[in-house]
Amino acid sequence: MTQLDVLYRYGVSPTEASVMAMAKVREVYGVRHMALDEAKKTVRIEYDATRLTEAVIHQLLRRAGLDIVETMPMFAPPLPPPEPATAS
Repeated sequence: MTQLDVLYRYGVSPTEASVMAMAKVREVYGVRHMALDEAKKTVRIEYDATRLTEAVIHQLLRRAGLDIVETMPMFAPPLPPPEPATAS
């Protein structure tokens, strides 16, 4: 089993019907965990990559009625090293 996470940002807040449909996404074999963060307007899905692909997860959420705007990076890229001071 290969566990992967994907983070999506959504635009319009989900309706009650779409939240109920998203709850059914949790029943899909291979979806391990789903976390909705209303403050950041993101949804994080943990899934088994040997059973599902990121494209399938994306499609499941779209069919549930979630307005997915973009795929977000899970981690911030590292900051570039500071520039060395030049002596004049």
